Amino acid sequence: MHQTCLPAHSLARAGLCAALSGILGGCLFLPQSTTRYDPACGILENHMTLQAYQVAAFGGCRNEGCAELLVLAGAVSAASFVVSGSVVVVGEVVYWLEAKGRCMVR
Repeated sequence: MHQTCLPAHSLARAGLCAALSGILGGCLFLPQSTTRYDPACGILENHMTLQAYQVAAFGGCRNEGCAELLVLAGAVSAASFVVSGSVVVVGEVVYWLEAKGRCMVR
C-alpha cells in the first residue's frame, strides 16, 4: 500500500494560505463623507473617513494558485488604501479650510 504525504513546508504553506485568505479576502478601502453640526460656529462641517469593505472571500484556494490570489488581493487592497487614503487626507484639508472660512465669516 502506497501512501502519499505532503511535505511539512507544503502543509505550512497551505495553512498560511488559508489564514491569509480569510484576512485579505477581497478587502477594499473607500472614502466616505459625513456631515456634523459644529455648535461653536453654527455651521454644518463635512468630514471624510476611510472605510474598509469586505468584497469577497476566496473559496477553494489551493497550492500555487492560492499564493497568486493572495498577492493579487494584497496588491488591490494596498492600492485602494493608498489612493482612497490620499483622497481622504486631501478632502479633510479642503473641508477644514472651508469650515474655518465659513466660521470666520459668522
